[in-house]
Amino acid sequence: MDHLAELKEFARLHARGQGMKAEHATRVLARITNDTTGDPESWAAVWTAEGRAAAGRGDLLDACRHYALARFPYHGGADRRDAQRLCVDTFDRWRRGQEGIQRLEFTDADGAGGTVACWAAGLDRSRPLLVVMGGIVSVKEQWAPLLPLLSRLGFAVVVTELPGVGENTVTYGPDSWRTLSLLLDRLADRALVADTSMLALSFSGHLALGAAAEDPRIRRVLTVGAPVAGFFTDEAWWPRVPGITTDTLRRLTGSEDLAELRDRLAGFALTPERLRQVRIPVRYVASSRDEIIPDTDQTLLRRTLDDVRFKTFDDVHGSPAHLGATRRWLFSQLLWLRFARRRARPTPRGAVGARPS
Repeated sequence: MDHLAELKEFARLHARGQGMKAEHATRVLARITNDTTGDPESWAAVWTAEGRAAAGRGDLLDACRHYALARFPYHGGADRRDAQRLCVDTFDRWRRGQEGIQRLEFTDADGAGGTVACWAAGLDRSRPLLVVMGGIVSVKEQWAPLLPLLSRLGFAVVVTELPGVGENTVTYGPDSWRTLSLLLDRLADRALVADTSMLALSFSGHLALGAAAEDPRIRRVLTVGAPVAGFFTDEAWWPRVPGITTDTLRRLTGSEDLAELRDRLAGFALTPERLRQVRIPVRYVASSRDEIIPDTDQTLLRRTLDDVRFKTFDDVHGSPAHLGATRRWLFSQLLWLRFARRRARPTPRGAVGARPS
């Protein structure tokens, strides 16, 4: 599959995941003839024009959705960098008309260096913290409309980005999980960080698992299609990984070529010994036709984690055709683990779940 065809295939899935109507996405994609910077029929130019039109009619969140696709899969090149800036600026305009949504920014001086930006709501030292993070192509503005809902559910909620994605300028590496611990450090006086939940999707789920092995403040991890070990090390699986995924990872890790990327990724794999240190509930949405994550990663989690449960959909990576069902399952699990389970009898060590799916 050529580059533009692959872009269009993945964009349809991500447009659906953001709640964009399939008919509209198809019409926009039909107008795109190339991926050349500066061409009015290029990927970034067409999606950006749609974003400006949405902003012009006052639909700022719809504009953000289009800008997020204009910078997809990452903001390389002038047109995509402009789209990334428009996405952030337009969301900032939207949130100023809402109540209680704040912008946070801090420097990751204790880790790999760089800046991390977040949108937050419901910050209060008495509220349990919920951190929401997407994968290697998902900007925080995609998830931030959930802020008012999650705040009403009683959480201090922060949405942010994987290192190297969007406004996160930290280089993505094997120790990137430390950025999550640093975030908890910075929020220690603004939320109940000792009771932190991670809603960490795709590659950020890998970060959350790594952080949970080291940081006792993380009390539960909920994820969708997270790589664990096999994705990073399985030579037989790697040729199946889509070109967009490898190109994006190469950019985020600063790798010059595929060979260097594979060498770097080998250090990301979570070992069984490390996973056995994750002694908290883990809830995982899996896709039976996942083209990115091998099912051996699920097998490893089943074998090593004390309390893990899976919900599997017949879908591709991220289960974009089951967005509503995915969210319902994740939120029901989150609320059960955080609130109801505290009043229930503790699950014996070694059990795979607190109750049936």
